[in-house]
Amino acid sequence: MSLKDFAGTLPDFAKDVRLNVGSLLNEPQLSDQRKFGLFLACAHATGHKPLVDAAEAECAPKLSAEAANAARAAAAVMAMNNVYYRFTHLAGNEEYARMPAKLRMNVIGQPGIEKVDFELFSLAVSAMNGCGRCIDAHEAVLKGAGVSADIIQTSVRIGAVMTAVATVHSALN
Repeated sequence: MSLKDFAGTLPDFAKDVRLNVGSLLNEPQLSDQRKFGLFLACAHATGHKPLVDAAEAECAPKLSAEAANAARAAAAVMAMNNVYYRFTHLAGNEEYARMPAKLRMNVIGQPGIEKVDFELFSLAVSAMNGCGRCIDAHEAVLKGAGVSADIIQTSVRIGAVMTAVATVHSALN
């Protein structure tokens, strides 16, 4: 099932969410690798298996194996990092922020695709997971690489819409 078809199963009260999926699938300012990598990373980040299955089906013919694995890896490593770095940011004791994380995250340095694309995936997932420290870090890398605010915003919009799709679908099924 395609992502558009999956979104089409949402009830009328989520019509705006359905329409946003369609608009983002047709977003012209993102390359296919960025766009479908974002959809795949964000679907995995929701943890909602029916949405993950739809995203996998949608993205399989549009992404290289390396790009698909990088999208999945971004969701996986951000699931860990977002919890850890959100804790160091929110904890009243600043000592934690100065301590080494001691978490393996080699995929960030060697994602198997262009670093900028992996950073976009990581930023969108970090926004979904609400980690301000990670959002700031990924956004700084992207801005340093010359990525426009429009591209960054579109990436986060995909995360927001995929979260809404998963939330509505899981509440009804």
